[in-house]
Amino acid sequence: MLGNIKKLLVSEEYDLQERLFIILTLITSVSILVNTVEVLFTSPYITDALLLLGGNAVFILIAILSVRMKKVKTGALIISAMASFLFMPLTFIFGGGIYGDAPIWFIFCILFASMILNGRTKLVFLIADAVIAAICYFISYAYPDMIVPNTPTMAHLYSFVALILLGTAISIMVGFEIDLYKRESRHSEEQKKEIESLSTSQNRFFSSMSHEIRTPINTIIGLNEMIMRENVSDEVAENAANIQSASRMLLHLINDILDMSKFQSGQMKLSPGVYHTGDMLSELVGMMWIKAKEKGLEFHVNIAPDLPADLIGDEVRLKQILINLLNNAIKYTKEGSVTLTIQCGASEENNLTVVYSVADTGIGIKKESIPYLFNAFKRVDEDKNKYIEGTGLGLSIVKSLVDLMGGKITVNSVYTQGSTFIIEIPQKTVDDRKIGDINIEKRTEQRSKRIYTSKFEAPAARLLVVDDNASNLLVVKKLLRDTKIQIDTASNGEEALRKTLNNEYNVIFMDHLMPEMDGLECHRRIRTQIGGMCRNSKIAVLTANAGSENKTLYEKEGFDGYIVKPVSGEELERELYRLLPGELVYVTGSGEEILEETISWMEGRKAKKNVAITSESIADLPQEVIDEYGIGILAHKVTTEEGVFRDGIEIETNGLLEYMENKKRTVVSTPPDIGEHEKFFADSLSGANNIVHITIGKTLEHSSAPIAAEAAGAFDNVFVFDTGHLSSGEGLMAIEAARLAEKGMTPSEIISTLETVKKKVHTSFIVDNLDFLARSKQVSQRIADLTRSLMLRPVLVMKKGKMNVGRLYFGSKKRAWKGYINSVLRHPSDYDDRILFVTYVGLTKRDMDWIRDQIEKKATFGKIYFQKASPTIAVNCGVGTFGLLLRDAD
Repeated sequence: MLGNIKKLLVSEEYDLQERLFIILTLITSVSILVNTVEVLFTSPYITDALLLLGGNAVFILIAILSVRMKKVKTGALIISAMASFLFMPLTFIFGGGIYGDAPIWFIFCILFASMILNGRTKLVFLIADAVIAAICYFISYAYPDMIVPNTPTMAHLYSFVALILLGTAISIMVGFEIDLYKRESRHSEEQKKEIESLSTSQNRFFSSMSHEIRTPINTIIGLNEMIMRENVSDEVAENAANIQSASRMLLHLINDILDMSKFQSGQMKLSPGVYHTGDMLSELVGMMWIKAKEKGLEFHVNIAPDLPADLIGDEVRLKQILINLLNNAIKYTKEGSVTLTIQCGASEENNLTVVYSVADTGIGIKKESIPYLFNAFKRVDEDKNKYIEGTGLGLSIVKSLVDLMGGKITVNSVYTQGSTFIIEIPQKTVDDRKIGDINIEKRTEQRSKRIYTSKFEAPAARLLVVDDNASNLLVVKKLLRDTKIQIDTASNGEEALRKTLNNEYNVIFMDHLMPEMDGLECHRRIRTQIGGMCRNSKIAVLTANAGSENKTLYEKEGFDGYIVKPVSGEELERELYRLLPGELVYVTGSGEEILEETISWMEGRKAKKNVAITSESIADLPQEVIDEYGIGILAHKVTTEEGVFRDGIEIETNGLLEYMENKKRTVVSTPPDIGEHEKFFADSLSGANNIVHITIGKTLEHSSAPIAAEAAGAFDNVFVFDTGHLSSGEGLMAIEAARLAEKGMTPSEIISTLETVKKKVHTSFIVDNLDFLARSKQVSQRIADLTRSLMLRPVLVMKKGKMNVGRLYFGSKKRAWKGYINSVLRHPSDYDDRILFVTYVGLTKRDMDWIRDQIEKKATFGKIYFQKASPTIAVNCGVGTFGLLLRDAD
């Protein structure tokens, strides 16, 4: 019997309300039965017991019918009405009034209504119960003769039994709720693991698919390039150019699928660098004009002469954006033209917004379809476009990449008349050189017909190529044939080790995924091979594993270079030229050209810092300070009902505060996970030999310090320092660390000095109220309500790594602010007067001017930064918060 009841209570056939109804019904029925037995032994009237039994039978019958007919709400309503309007008053009047068990049964009826009813119905019954109880107590007080009295013995017995029954009922209910919570938690955890497993499998599938498709494309592009190098007829040359273009487009589609997977898993990152705008556009147009020509479309390119000749940005992702837009424009245009326009937008110092416009005379977009235009796997106007090929990913990836670059995309379209996509992307300029008047179409045609010549020769150099695919080996040998380098090949790791044991190779190109022994293991064994002749050779990975996460992996493994298949002869020659000893290379082509292509990378490698300082977005540092000291910033995350956003990058403070105006919305700030820290450290190490990472105090809510320390364990040269502070207090420590690094201190010396400095840093904030801290569960709502009702404005102070409430200021906002400023700056000569941070949330310009005026009345600082707090800080403090963050003088 008990087993069947337990199965009933845990069965997912019934929802939570139905299970609560069942258990409360059982408890109530048992309680009535116990009362019946009690009455049989104590009451001289047998009718009392019979009435209880009859009522219990009706009660059970209603419960059974309610569950079977799926009318639990109706049943709960009827039973609550019986308890409130019948059972409670009768028990009170005939059970001794306040000198019996009635008051305890009042509590039970309120508990029943609270747990089984919902919404307004619950509120109505709770008020009714309170009114009925008040009436009963009034009758007991004003008309005591209406109450049937109990003997002292019966009063004590009834009260005690009722107390035991109520206690047991509450204990069972709490136990049931805890058990239910544990079951739901386990279920949620299992679902989470299942989702993570599916996500991992999906990413693995996309990565594997990309690798497998890139391998044959590498052969197609490589061997086709050999045809293009030969002195062939114009027709063959045109065919080869078409093959090259089609192969690149196929590769582009593969990259789209892989990139969508990265966006969904939050792994997409940009890789900005210097690129030549003319070459980038020439290559882009070279791919697209063939497609336009095949459809009989005119293809126009308009480039503003004042466009800089060189820009700093992610060239690969920028081309991906434009290829997707141009590809769509050509696909959805039956006749007419497609036009690409590039202009310069707003500029400031070395920052420039480049405006790209893609216009077509195609079918256009319906107005109602535009909101869904950037949805992944969504194709608008499906009926009209069902015969047009496409994955439905292009525009979704465009939008995601533009957002990632900090840009903006707009769409202008008239259905049946054409569309114009306008993209604004901020980039950095390199120098004052302009692209001038160029004919991209003519330049593209010249590029497709140019005669190949190798840029260098290295007949005395030796190269080993390791790959399990014979076609890949053939492609590399053919593409590097004219360099006259001596090439050996190996089809697996074991064969490679045999060759490196007896032969000295200047450079080794190593595939990653090979059977039995992969490229990573082979690389490690070559480096440690006893008696091996290639322990110090340059080894570059030549792989179909694309993506920044793979590049990071190879950097951590110590590879000297990274080449992604499919590879061109130009890319192979450029990488080989970079890796070969200079005395073995003889430049045969344009020496300036090859030096130009390689020197930026080489200079970047030589310019590595000895120690780089990194910190977090919650350090609340101004961008000019970050740029001045070269501090790397790792973004925290803000989780809302709308999704997960990176602090300060994908969500900003004002927008978050506006979102939180609805008090029902929940916002949680979380630190980056271990994988994100490891990726950040690996990227930072590409420009430095050592990293000192500055973190928020480890004892604070959602601190990243423990995670950062664990992630740093994967590196020998990453050092994590727990500041014991937050916000710009942490930022002050990062600035000090950067100053120490500029002086040439080692990581251990920097950390030792920071241990002393952190005792001199003062972090405090005055908050308008504690509501936001209450919403983030850091203080109770009761305390928040109390401080607000008393017009108290607390000051939060960091002491020994913990946030405590310091002073409390009464009265108006300005009066409290003035008291706080006077308190912090009461001894201005004690402080470092070089810099003061005023970190704030939701202040107006007038507020900031007033605060500046009050500060300047008390002290003089070389620089006062008014820094808007990061979303992660703002979510815990709320509007009207600011803090004076500074350090003691040395």
